[in-house]
Amino acid sequence: MSFYYIYKVTQLPGNVIKKLEKAGQFEKYKEAKKQIKELRNNKPGDELALYKIIFADSELDAEQILQEKREEQIVKEWEK
Repeated sequence: MSFYYIYKVTQLPGNVIKKLEKAGQFEKYKEAKKQIKELRNNKPGDELALYKIIFADSELDAEQILQEKREEQIVKEWEK
């Protein structure tokens, strides 16, 4: 069964590896969305971490997806 996982993701400048802290697990997106909004609103202003929701079959899958390096999106001329 797949779940919505919430992770606190911290990556220091120049560091390739992201620090992941599981902050929640939910069966329904609506519950996960409510929790992540609360976490983001209560985050201290100087905190560098991001909170992300990921839908995955297991914690391991979620963490692997979050650790993947994604290519930067190419901005088209008309999108600038």
